[in-house]
Amino acid sequence: MSKPVGGKRLSLRARLEGGPLVFDGAMGTELYRRGQFIHQSFDGINLTNPELVESVHRDYLDAGAEVIETNTFASNRRRLRKVGLEERHDEIHGAAVAIARRAAGERAYVVGSVGPSGERWDRLDAAGRADAVEDVVAQARVLLAAGVDGLVLETFPTLAECTAVLLALRPLTEAVIFAQLSFLRHAATEDGASPEEAVVALKEAGADVVGVNCADGPSELFALAERMVGQGVPVSVLPNAGYPKKVDGRMIYMATPEYFGVYARRFLKLGVAIIGGCCGTTPEHIRSMSSAARMQGGGASVERVEVRSARPPAAERREAIPFAERSRFAAKLASSEGFAVSVEVNPPTGLDAGRAVEAARMLQAAGVDVINIADGPRASVRMSNWALALEVRQQLGMESLVHFCMRDRNLLGLQSDLLAFHALGLHNLVIVTGDPPKMGDYPNATAVYDLDSIGCIGLVSGLNAGLDPAGRSMDGQTRFAVACGAEPASLDYDRELRRLEQKVAAGASFIMTQPVYDPSVLDRFLTDTAGFGIPVLLGLMPLASHRNAEFIHNEIPGMQVPSAIRQRMQRVDKGPLARAEGVRIAQEALLAAKDRVRGAYIMPALGRYEAAVEILEAIGYERPEAYREGWRP
Repeated sequence: MSKPVGGKRLSLRARLEGGPLVFDGAMGTELYRRGQFIHQSFDGINLTNPELVESVHRDYLDAGAEVIETNTFASNRRRLRKVGLEERHDEIHGAAVAIARRAAGERAYVVGSVGPSGERWDRLDAAGRADAVEDVVAQARVLLAAGVDGLVLETFPTLAECTAVLLALRPLTEAVIFAQLSFLRHAATEDGASPEEAVVALKEAGADVVGVNCADGPSELFALAERMVGQGVPVSVLPNAGYPKKVDGRMIYMATPEYFGVYARRFLKLGVAIIGGCCGTTPEHIRSMSSAARMQGGGASVERVEVRSARPPAAERREAIPFAERSRFAAKLASSEGFAVSVEVNPPTGLDAGRAVEAARMLQAAGVDVINIADGPRASVRMSNWALALEVRQQLGMESLVHFCMRDRNLLGLQSDLLAFHALGLHNLVIVTGDPPKMGDYPNATAVYDLDSIGCIGLVSGLNAGLDPAGRSMDGQTRFAVACGAEPASLDYDRELRRLEQKVAAGASFIMTQPVYDPSVLDRFLTDTAGFGIPVLLGLMPLASHRNAEFIHNEIPGMQVPSAIRQRMQRVDKGPLARAEGVRIAQEALLAAKDRVRGAYIMPALGRYEAAVEILEAIGYERPEAYREGWRP
């Protein structure tokens, strides 16, 4: 969550309106697992061993957590009094926030963890309840003063206590407040509230997010979540790692990270907005949940999942081969001469690649430098893109720009395929996270997402420097020319710039934009990214009809078609006149930007590759003989 080139990072409140949000996992059981036993206050460890607490935070961040909680769950005054630390109340909370902030930096949000008073609510009279609420609110005040992004009221066993705390706390702050209850096995709180009643009461009391945490494992909490979603307020679910079992004198939680990943997908499909873990969960559980969130378009504040290995690093990075020497296409991008052009030609859905090869032949004759081959676009099943790339090179001697998708490969498969691509001479890559399977014909297919695009760009950068992800020296070094994608019209523009900044820092060599139809949007983007110092290819997708323009504007994330352009397409509606108008619109965009970009990335709709040639005529390209003769593959 570093400060982007074009603006400030989103507030936590604004971020809640984005994709799924990932919390961290357990702190207490993780400290216990790392050698801290229960004879001491785990909150007091903020003072006695801050480095250990910070290491837990960092491990959750590396696993993909977007929000980390301070180590303050049980540190209200009355709870600290029982362990002799009441006088250090403010010091413990200040240290907890400082530790979390130091770990998070600009990578994640920090929320103050506030647990219940620790008293049996049904045994307190009115005065006792007021005192208990004041102790909890006093804890929250210190956390807010120390600079947390929000508060999470968690594991409250009764709706009455949680509501009382909310009512006292809400007038004191505009910060985001998450209110989470712990339910008994019969799907009610200790004071008998149902999930439906809890949502209504907490929302009315001022909670920004309502939810459930602790209690049982994912399966049980899924049943509760089904009854909580859809009532006009975001829902959070942070389950335990199942029931603990005593093994060799320690309490071990048995639910696996893989199991959590499965349920994370189910939670998100149900409509849960915030996921994470509670007792017994580890960074590996959160890694699986974060992977599920990335499938759903979340993970906005996590820019990279760290590549780790059991083997320690043992070598220094070598000097990467100069960009211009990595491929013919890279040489053209690095040169000040000429205009680099890539046209997307997708692999077939069956066995015959002949049409795609003939399209590449016509485009090559028109002066196109490379064909751009997607990797399972829109989560569809097609021939592997590397097979088409090899066929085109063997028949035409033409380079390809091959998409490399994170959806279908785990960390081992990523490395193996990258080495294979390099050995086969496929040196031009576009690193993409990939569309989730739910968008395609097989929505129940399993996705991997061990890395996002930023993490993979970093991995490839290491290979270019002669290092594998474990930090060991390789036999030789790769020479990949790596492209990254960008969405100039993204609704969350600050996030898009932030991620693009991280991609460039990770080692991206050039940028390829999504299609841009609004000159002001493109001008803003090129101005904001001018300092990156790497080439930009302008994305162009000629509109095919008025319906096509409306679909792109309303249904495709990261793309906007201005009303004036949609009106132009409406006047011609569909057919040859509409396609010709779509080409003219793309030509206008190309002419307006050609002096500010190094090339174009053209995506012809519905396989009409002749449209790419027509667009290029605006900047002096000529139609090849095959086209003039009425080309059809």
